[in-house]
Amino acid sequence: MAAGQVTSQQLVRAYLDRIAAYDMKGPALNSVITLNPRAMADAAQLDRERAEKGVRGPLHGIPVLIKDNYAVAGLPVTDGTLALATYVAPVDAFQVRRLREAGAVILGKTTMHELAMSVTTVSSLSGESRNPYDPRRSPGGSSGGTGASIGASLAAAGMGSDTCGSIRIPAAYQSLFGMRGTAGLSSRAGVIPLSSTQDEAGPLARTVTDLAIMMDATVGADPDDPVTAAMAGRPAPAYQAALRPGGLKGARIGVVRALMTSELMDAAMRERTLAALEQMKAEGAEIIDVDMPGLDPVLKAASVIAHEFKADFAAYLARYPGAPIASASDIAGKGLVHEAVDARLKQRVAAGPRDEKAYADALGKRAEARAMLLAAMEAAKVDVLVYPSALQPPPLWGAELFGTGTCPLSSVTGLPALAIPLGLSSNALPVGLDLLGRPFDEPKLLSLAYAWEQAAKPRTPPFSTPPLTDGKAPAPADFKVRTAPQGPRADVAFRFDPLTAQLRYDARLSGLGADKPVALTLQRTDEGKPGPVIATLLKPGQQSAQAELAFDSRTRADLAAGRLYVRLYTHAHPLGLEMAPLPQL
Repeated sequence: MAAGQVTSQQLVRAYLDRIAAYDMKGPALNSVITLNPRAMADAAQLDRERAEKGVRGPLHGIPVLIKDNYAVAGLPVTDGTLALATYVAPVDAFQVRRLREAGAVILGKTTMHELAMSVTTVSSLSGESRNPYDPRRSPGGSSGGTGASIGASLAAAGMGSDTCGSIRIPAAYQSLFGMRGTAGLSSRAGVIPLSSTQDEAGPLARTVTDLAIMMDATVGADPDDPVTAAMAGRPAPAYQAALRPGGLKGARIGVVRALMTSELMDAAMRERTLAALEQMKAEGAEIIDVDMPGLDPVLKAASVIAHEFKADFAAYLARYPGAPIASASDIAGKGLVHEAVDARLKQRVAAGPRDEKAYADALGKRAEARAMLLAAMEAAKVDVLVYPSALQPPPLWGAELFGTGTCPLSSVTGLPALAIPLGLSSNALPVGLDLLGRPFDEPKLLSLAYAWEQAAKPRTPPFSTPPLTDGKAPAPADFKVRTAPQGPRADVAFRFDPLTAQLRYDARLSGLGADKPVALTLQRTDEGKPGPVIATLLKPGQQSAQAELAFDSRTRADLAAGRLYVRLYTHAHPLGLEMAPLPQL
């Protein structure tokens, strides 16, 4: 844009084309709930301003997406619930206003887990959102729409909120950088709350530089959010300007090994995490194991969400009138929420007046957990603590959710945590790591993340959202495979959809003579040698079949690398005929 090669209007158009191709069709990520009808007009005005007056800064004319619990003036602010579908925000949330002042174009709003009550992103209003690295899986949540959309390059960067992992889990699941700042760093004014003393609002981005630019624009004191008084008197942020390579050299990184055991953590994710720590060590970092006995029960007793949600939600609706409801009681039991949150909402509404003693006890445990973490960091003389952002891969839709239990280390203590991508596991799914620092240590976290990014280049874009050509997504690929030129053989016609990883096939046998078929299989190679069966295309006795396979992320990666083949097994050849490779796609 600075060179005049692209305008803000062209950039908005390009992102809108990608949303049409990949959010509404193709992998159908379902990550954007509302498009801003003024986005193109705003971009045109910013293009004129650039030409006539110059730029406001690095965000001038840059399209961004906003989670749907932030108020954006003139657009619905639904909090992911059917009950608020017609609730139009009268004003911008503080951070949205700061983004506009910096010249950003608000492209639209992103889907979220209903009422921000979990970490998968499903709601009565939008349904399920999907992960671009494997559309059969969740993008995490509750900022899953922001995570999926930014991971899929549907905007330059996006805003989320984090009560317990809701920025960092989607960041980890989409190979992004996501910052949950120190309590008081950024205003939550205009963001529908889940827990007023545990919520934080902040950005997710594909690069550290983009994240720093978003933070430069949005952090700071706000009279409408008293907790940000902690920023009063602090110098203006300069996160982007402070980024330098080489930040890992001499850094002391404390590793919370208790959260990385083979019993707790997915094997492929653990392998990638351990390899990343070794790579950080090779870049000059010191790796120190840090043990914090007794921390887990304190963290579990420190959450205040159940104590705060009902009152905080009602207070927001009272402050910003116009909603068709006045409290959570107007939703619970009225058929207005998704079944994924129905029971939890009813429980929180039915709890009655807040138990002030239990609330005070939880706040006390919060202070105790914070003191324990800071003491452990001081005793080990470490710059940061690191631990997995998530212990298990993104869940398949319909499967049980588990492995997200590391979020409280930052959430209940108010300490800053930055989720960074470590690359893809051997299952071709993203793996993330939280860097946790002392209060207002965001510059240090960004410095370490930047050094890691420059050294490791850990981000691989998702397969399901490739570049468009003339505004269009790639078409399905047709190809044929014959297992042998003569004798018993299989002819298989394939059609592969690169956006959904769906493989259709039409398989037929010939040349059998007196021989009888046993099976036709799709397999992956193992270091160039025959490997395991992935799918059976023809079962015993079958000589023809048509069907469709849905590839998982690893099998999709195997196809791209040319590691898949078909093989025919017959009574005369029970150990299989020659391997017939599939082309690389």
